[in-house]
Amino acid sequence: MTTVADRLQMLAMRHPVWTPRMLHEVLDATAARHPDRDFVVTDAQTHSYSDIAAWSRRIAAGLRAAGIRQGEHVALLMANFPDYVAVKYALSRIGAVCVPVNFLNRRDELAYVLEQSDAVALICMDGFRGLDYPAMLDELAPGWETAGGGARFPKLRKVWVHPASGAPLRAGAAPLADLYEGAGAFAGVAPSTPDAVSDIIYTSGTTGAPKGVMLTHDMVLRESFCSAWCRAYDDGWRMTFSLPMYHVYGYIEGILSMPWVAGAIIPQTAFGAEATVNAINRHRADDVLLVPTMTVLILEHLRVAPTPMPSLRAVLSSGQRSPQGIWDQILEHFGPVELTTGYGMTEVTASSTFTRLGDPLERFRTTNGRLRDAGVAGDPALGGRLIVYRIADPQTGAEVPHGEVGELQARGPCVTRGYYNKPVETAAAFTADGWFRSGDLARWLDDDYIQLVGRTKESYRCGGEQVMPTEIEDVLTAHPAVRQAHVVPVPDDRMGEAGVAYVVRRPDVPVTEAELIALCRDRLARFKVPKHVMFIAESDLPVTPSGRARKFLLSQRAIIELGLQ
Repeated sequence: MTTVADRLQMLAMRHPVWTPRMLHEVLDATAARHPDRDFVVTDAQTHSYSDIAAWSRRIAAGLRAAGIRQGEHVALLMANFPDYVAVKYALSRIGAVCVPVNFLNRRDELAYVLEQSDAVALICMDGFRGLDYPAMLDELAPGWETAGGGARFPKLRKVWVHPASGAPLRAGAAPLADLYEGAGAFAGVAPSTPDAVSDIIYTSGTTGAPKGVMLTHDMVLRESFCSAWCRAYDDGWRMTFSLPMYHVYGYIEGILSMPWVAGAIIPQTAFGAEATVNAINRHRADDVLLVPTMTVLILEHLRVAPTPMPSLRAVLSSGQRSPQGIWDQILEHFGPVELTTGYGMTEVTASSTFTRLGDPLERFRTTNGRLRDAGVAGDPALGGRLIVYRIADPQTGAEVPHGEVGELQARGPCVTRGYYNKPVETAAAFTADGWFRSGDLARWLDDDYIQLVGRTKESYRCGGEQVMPTEIEDVLTAHPAVRQAHVVPVPDDRMGEAGVAYVVRRPDVPVTEAELIALCRDRLARFKVPKHVMFIAESDLPVTPSGRARKFLLSQRAIIELGLQ
């Protein structure tokens, strides 16, 4: 088996200099070198690099024939089907901007994205997980099959539908296949514009309404190369994930990172612990992308049904706060894998800090990694990195001393230029000297490792004392009955604000509210002890695409349930 050093040398030899390109140009270069290599693998079929390249050209020809032009916005509402990958590269070929849509969105959320993004076309599924998208469009824009968005969305000219449900499409709806079946050869490729916007990705933030983050071709490609470099992908690396492709995690760490090593993605349309283990073994995956919630469920499955995974070489578990002890358990139940975790956000394109391969487990328990090296994709002026951070007082803007808590602020070539059609929010997101304000509270540790401690908008004051919810959550998740804990503030007449802990219980270990409050009293100062513990089903948690709890919605829920309105 090749070593990390061998793999990095291979990457450096294969990509000796950075050439800014558009997404489809990287695909085409890989397809020319390795036309028959697997790129998109499912249980039903396998698509090679030449297959995806040819498919995307046919879709591009269909889009061009339908009048979609360079710079126009196309909304893409689709689960992790191979069609998603082909459409993504087709949009790049014609220079159009992709607007990925969360496929769990309800009617009004879909309406918001279509309207706010100025989408001229929509490619959507007919249904998924009980959601009926054509029915939503019926309510929003009657007659959409022929009239597009009508009066509600005057810029929306065309809708194509992918039959994800397996049922026949309704009469009059244009099937996605119309874009590529019978399409002629694609000609008149758009000029190469790597600095043009490739994606407007809507954050489903933990603290407010979605905002469309603008990312360019060069930004997402640099970050995807950085993914391959930091985790030292081998030639032909094979990766499975159920993380949605509309989110930067599944998109950049998944789809876009594979062509750098002519590797394959093994996407799943829904997460299941047993299904993930089966996919690893059935398709000989080297790697799996997870958020900690998924990792915990796989660990629970493996305890009950131990399953060797001989092909698995690496695990990335990131995107949300990890429960205590998870890292030792991964190595115990997954095997001797190369383990990494990190931190990032859509506004900095993807992950911006990572643990290093071979780091001791103490780094995983106490840090969120250190600034990522990017190899040839990095900025020499930033020490070969794509993002650098400073930690500053969120009120004064002054940098805080080493080890003290402040707001993480970022700059670099992979920081977004702003939010689409939101100039006020864009201006507020940057400091006067041009640093992006992440809203995350952190401190520097030794060797430039970062430790996240919370969100500026999630901390609260109880009796005048500042409370970091993460400290309480760590105490609660250490209890064997607690799978997840999310602490949020609610108004309190006596203390100003008080904490409410929403807890997801493990099914096989009983626990009461009184027991958990007593645990907190034993471990925490009085002002940190939550006033209420409320049990919630995991399926009822409002979460972002990366699995983080949307805490402002939990606060609103607690206020209603406790009658504090």
